Amino acid sequence: MTDATDAIDLDDLQSLVVFRRPAPYWGSFVLARFDDEAQGRAALRGLLPHVVSAAEWGAGRRNLSVALGLTYEGLAALGVPSESLAGLPAQLRDGMAARASHLGDVGDSAPDNWQSPFGTGRVHALVSITAGNEALWRETLTAAGSAIDKAGVEIVGRQHVAALAGARTTFGYRDGISFPNIVGLPESPFTAPERPVATGEFLLGHPCESGAVLPMPQPDVLGRNGIFVGVRKIHTRVAAFRRFLKANSKDADGEELLAAKMVGRWRSGAPLSLAPTADDLSLMTDFDQLNNFTYADDPQGLKCPHGAHIRRMNPRDTSLATLSDPRIHRIIRQGAVYGPALPDGVLDDDGAERGLFFTFMSARADALEFLKREWIDDGNTFNLGSERDPIAGNNDDGEATFTIPARPVRRRLRGLERFTVTRGGEYAFVPSLTALRWLADLET
Repeated sequence: MTDATDAIDLDDLQSLVVFRRPAPYWGSFVLARFDDEAQGRAALRGLLPHVVSAAEWGAGRRNLSVALGLTYEGLAALGVPSESLAGLPAQLRDGMAARASHLGDVGDSAPDNWQSPFGTGRVHALVSITAGNEALWRETLTAAGSAIDKAGVEIVGRQHVAALAGARTTFGYRDGISFPNIVGLPESPFTAPERPVATGEFLLGHPCESGAVLPMPQPDVLGRNGIFVGVRKIHTRVAAFRRFLKANSKDADGEELLAAKMVGRWRSGAPLSLAPTADDLSLMTDFDQLNNFTYADDPQGLKCPHGAHIRRMNPRDTSLATLSDPRIHRIIRQGAVYGPALPDGVLDDDGAERGLFFTFMSARADALEFLKREWIDDGNTFNLGSERDPIAGNNDDGEATFTIPARPVRRRLRGLERFTVTRGGEYAFVPSLTALRWLADLET
């Protein structure tokens, strides 16, 4: 466990590590490619003044986050020494497309079907911009774009994101509720029963839960206070999801209860653990309660099924069938909505691109693959056999099931479809501000 005296220099951290997304929000993900080392370093020098540190965010710039990540190809293009590149984790060296089998990216989600430039090796840098008002977003996007243009860097992709009405996802659920408390970093506004997670589970160069320091990119100036990220563009099949709810419910109230059972929260954000039979809208604004629960009083999953999305992604104190510690598999997750909402009541796909642009962060580069392989696409940890996550799982075979514990007889639903499809993704490294300055001035 990290000692509280292991001080964290917030001035050295990029804001993405501590950022709590505002509501509403506007944002962009800009993907860029360098032609050569000089061009890449010029781009970093131009972008550095716009990157918001964790200290700045904590001191009042809570409406703005600007962060910069670099892929393996980007680090190589900047002239990072070969011995440093060789020491990077396999996820970065291989790239996300090459690791599709570790992530369940098959069928419609296979890299052959990804949108360019994902998986092409042409993405060197990812610039993330999120703002709490549209004018600030446009101003910041223009300034960052000017810095990129001035360096002559090619922009190979853009994805704009923005909150839908009520800060909901395209499936209609409130998002951005859960954020782990981390030793030494600003506390989450949501009260939670768990003790803070060790700093080194998220920031490189600090002790993790075991007390050890996880391997990090070398030299130390490059690795310390950095974090690994996985970026995923996910298309949501909203019409198919609605049809499944309707086909397996007697009425509209039944649809909402089933939607809550599949996720573990009502669409308002109220957790089933605190509101097991009906939505409780009073919890929407109660930050002391909204995320303040365990599963100790629900061992059979009668309130929140063991297979529900949030219980799989963060089992909390659930007794697990396999030897895995939820505390060393926590991630920082930021999701942002892209595309228009499907109008209420529509049950047919309108062909529009809509979904979520996810950023997963951890000091363990394999964290995303573990969660996808072991907890999302395998039910053994939760004594569910072959059952996969009902929302994010690879439910392609037409035989997928979802079990809802109940008395006197459990309910088992069949015929789940794949409701989320991968459109692309990249692994990257988000360096500290010190490391970004080192990279910008790197001599080869």
